[in-house]
Amino acid sequence: MSGWQLAAELPAAAREAFADLDRVFALDGEWVAEDQMSRVLRVEVAGLRYYVKQYWGAGKGLRRWLGRPRVEAEWQNLRLFAQWGIPAAPVVAWGLERRLGCFARGALITAELAGTADLAALARNHDPRLRQRDWLDRVSRQLAEATRLMHRHGFAHNDLKWRNLLVDQTGNLYLIDCPTGSFWWGPLLDYRIVKDLACLDKVAKYHLSRSRRLRFYLQYRGRERLSANDKRRLRKILAFFEGRE
Repeated sequence: MSGWQLAAELPAAAREAFADLDRVFALDGEWVAEDQMSRVLRVEVAGLRYYVKQYWGAGKGLRRWLGRPRVEAEWQNLRLFAQWGIPAAPVVAWGLERRLGCFARGALITAELAGTADLAALARNHDPRLRQRDWLDRVSRQLAEATRLMHRHGFAHNDLKWRNLLVDQTGNLYLIDCPTGSFWWGPLLDYRIVKDLACLDKVAKYHLSRSRRLRFYLQYRGRERLSANDKRRLRKILAFFEGRE
């Protein structure tokens, strides 16, 4: 059984190139990344570039046989972000194939966000924008709002790292790569919220001042001062990766 969908706004040339899973898995493009269950290619069709993520594994552990395959979770999460008004890589084609009821392969295609770079690359290259107050404040506010929206819906990204955050030249922020994000509740949601914020701070602490990092948290909380609960959560965030770096 195979299910494959194309976004309505996809240009005709791309619709032909991405018409079905057979064509998608036969694509030849620029290698971007690869792991044990997937690979990412950058392809160009009629002057437009796309990122093609091909999956041949459903996921790790029990996800190999139970629950949503990783590729399905990724396209559903990116479409959720769009629904919530969180800027993200636009999904233009998606689907998977099952054999005898088991996951066989799947793919997700997103349109390129032209002129963007991920925040981790900016940090590695000591980009001067990371020292520009106005630019930092613009990006920080967007990230705080996006993170707050996710958490308000009971959703945690679970891999909210700088490498999964793209910015363009004007400081617009976009989220990419969210195959492990999911809904949580109660103490489990609280733990995942701390993890999301700790993932962001894991790099931030080496490149941003303490006051800038605190300002981001206050933007995330939508308040001017820390409450007692905020202070307890911040201690958990700062301690989250202790002994694991």
